[in-house]
Amino acid sequence: MKKITILTLSALVLCSSYSFARDDVEAYSIANIMSSEVAKSKLGTDVSFYFGDQSYGNVLKNFGGFKTNKKTNAFAKSDKDACNWVFLSAMIALKERAIKEGGNAVVDIKSNYKNNLTSSPETFQCGTGAVMAGVALTGQVVTLE
Repeated sequence: MKKITILTLSALVLCSSYSFARDDVEAYSIANIMSSEVAKSKLGTDVSFYFGDQSYGNVLKNFGGFKTNKKTNAFAKSDKDACNWVFLSAMIALKERAIKEGGNAVVDIKSNYKNNLTSSPETFQCGTGAVMAGVALTGQVVTLE
């Protein structure tokens, strides 16, 4: 009986550790989160954001490239909800950096999850596991005309 209990517990530990090792990377809609009321209230209108190859006005001053890498607790949340939340956190970090540098826009925003640079005006990359979700972004802080 002891051997069966030990074998059962061992199998449970192996199965549970495998399920916690999940590390999925998915693309999510930028427009969906940026058009939400929470994003509008948190990001305001002081800084403009341009993703991928979206066109923007003349650059008066370029303050350089900046990165943000944010994580959030994804436990008991859908991947989409966790990813949207952590994306917003990363966008707030870019906004705060633009204001700190004196810029009014962040351009050429790209996903950089696990140093895998992807550029899209429609989607961002988010990594999800059993308990965490993460978004990494890069962008150029500028002052536009």
